[in-house]
Amino acid sequence: MACLAAMTLVTACGSSLSNRERQLYDGVPFKAKAKPVDKKTDRAVFYVEIKGADRSVKGAREAAAHAGTTYCVVNYGSSSIAWAIDPRDEAAPLTLTDGRATFQGTCTP
Repeated sequence: MACLAAMTLVTACGSSLSNRERQLYDGVPFKAKAKPVDKKTDRAVFYVEIKGADRSVKGAREAAAHAGTTYCVVNYGSSSIAWAIDPRDEAAPLTLTDGRATFQGTCTP
């Protein structure tokens, strides 16, 4: 029980990181959100939105891969992802809209 309480406290502390404490990708902090495309039909299909991706394309790709992996591990216990366009593939096209990049994937447990 004490272990569970300690884990809850650590998790709560990690959720309020400022920009200075946020994970850096290519030296830049990114705000990344991974959400299901349609949570009512299939939570495995998700998208990741990276704000400020125009600050560092390499960093934005790293942040997207990390956010997608975290999403799948939390929801499915697996880090296996079938990406529509793999953010780790530097040769893959990256479309920026208003400085944002979006990637889509499917968790494959």
